[in-house]
Amino acid sequence: MKKIAVVGCTGAVGMTMLQLLEDTDYEVVCMASGRSAGKRLAVGRARHLIEPFSLEGCAACDIVFLCVSGAFALEYGERLAENSYVIDNSSAFRYHNDIPLLVPPINGQRYRGEKLVANPNCSSAIALMVLGPLHDAFGLQSVIISTYQAASGAGQPAMLELREKAKSFSDYGDRDDSEHFAHNLAFNVIPQVDSFEANGYTREEMKVVWELRKVLDEPALAISTTAVRVPTLRSHAESLSLRFNTPIQSLAQVRELLRNAPGVEVVDEPEYGAYPMPMTSTYKHAVEVGRIRYNLIYGEYGLDVFISGDQLLRGAALNAFEIMQLIKH
Repeated sequence: MKKIAVVGCTGAVGMTMLQLLEDTDYEVVCMASGRSAGKRLAVGRARHLIEPFSLEGCAACDIVFLCVSGAFALEYGERLAENSYVIDNSSAFRYHNDIPLLVPPINGQRYRGEKLVANPNCSSAIALMVLGPLHDAFGLQSVIISTYQAASGAGQPAMLELREKAKSFSDYGDRDDSEHFAHNLAFNVIPQVDSFEANGYTREEMKVVWELRKVLDEPALAISTTAVRVPTLRSHAESLSLRFNTPIQSLAQVRELLRNAPGVEVVDEPEYGAYPMPMTSTYKHAVEVGRIRYNLIYGEYGLDVFISGDQLLRGAALNAFEIMQLIKH
């Protein structure tokens, strides 16, 4: 039986990780900060005893999931990988040339047994489920992405804040402050996710650029991103405007291609109100894709699509779980 540690088990991603591990035969060790140690954590049918994080405790585990900050991962990730396979959910190692950044259905075949593996940003992971098969079929020339990102991307306390702010909302100008976002998110959209870089893009937007290029193995791919925080709880949505090298013969061809893609669900009957939404993609393992149409600028060389995927599942824990399945094989 494999022994698995979930470090950062009390956070939103950590708890989702525990849900995915519940019906497996792995022995699961829950680790968190000293203030949580000794408490019981109820997830599904299980009640886990939380242990304090330690290098020694992790060394006894076959696989360690890091559901922690980038600073924590930088401090401990490589040391943990001396004894265990480490799957890091932070951004700490994503851009290191010698550390694989994996979305298993898209580039899992490039895994070569490395002990330390990076999990991508949630927006990247969700987009790549659709971009991967389209790139294989038609060859991406450029990608323009607008993301509509859920509160869960800022953590469990941010989700609670959104619920409370929505309950108490009376009018704009009343309690517009926020502890977890740049502004109050209730009944609002915020065109800032993470801090701003010197080029005017946010760190979140640049993460998508860097990670799409690395996972698709296209270092020169033209990408531009705008990331917006919206008042949904845990599913991101994204608008993708795509230009290809090869002309697309028909939209039916695209729909059939995506229906056959792993981890993708085509929801594309707009005349009946069927299209991707956080309301329907939340708690799903698959990324919903719809609003599939030719781009008015690029014609048969372009597509516009709309997607939505659960940020905690497809965007984080489920991808890490699928990396673990690569490792165990």
